[in-house]
Amino acid sequence: MALVTGASGAIGKAAALHLAAEGAAVAVSWRANQDGVMDVVEAITRDGGRALAVQLDHSDLATVHRVIDQITEGLGRVSILVANAVQWPSFDDDEISGLTTSLAVNTVGPVALIDAALPGMRAAGWGRIVAVSTDIVEQPMAGPLAYATAKGALETAARVLAVREARHGILTNTVRPGFTLTDKALDAPFLGPKAVAAESEKTPTGRICTPEDIASAITYLASAANGHINGQTLSLAGGRELVR
Repeated sequence: MALVTGASGAIGKAAALHLAAEGAAVAVSWRANQDGVMDVVEAITRDGGRALAVQLDHSDLATVHRVIDQITEGLGRVSILVANAVQWPSFDDDEISGLTTSLAVNTVGPVALIDAALPGMRAAGWGRIVAVSTDIVEQPMAGPLAYATAKGALETAARVLAVREARHGILTNTVRPGFTLTDKALDAPFLGPKAVAAESEKTPTGRICTPEDIASAITYLASAANGHINGQTLSLAGGRELVR
């Protein structure tokens, strides 16, 4: 069964639905938006799938093992873990407090969750871990120092896990979306339709990434069809990084 964190957002929702369509039982986590994640559970169960919603705050490490136990009891052993949940530092934070918060939630929390799920994967001799990063790790932009730093650290952790855990049948990879077409992006005052159009024009594919693009990549990397891709970071920016 699969665990998708941050499934109330567009990318997590798409990943959960794609995995469920492939036959996986799916646990989806939420921190603040319970209604959003329950919509995902309803969509999966309506189509005959099995799903479970769990509350998870990555900054509260004491809850991490409890959540894994809760999922195991409700749906079975976690064999696929999609580390998608994210938290941007507040714009009111100073740089150091923002960095501290971002590392705790976007790096330490996901790694702790993976660590809690690993014993079950090792016991079964099979597992797939997919971390969701961001293209600003490779192509920095002014502003999100804390977020980019935390995601860069998560990518490094994923590569270490790839080397360490492959002998147990566990493959670990990272997907790196670019600017993604979501309702939040369209509604954001500093993004919006004009930014979408401008980025699309600069991208070789002529469009920007969608949550479905990301979900398709995650689903393949998390499946048995992926038998030997390990420790890789897959760019989903449509070749945008080649022309910057």
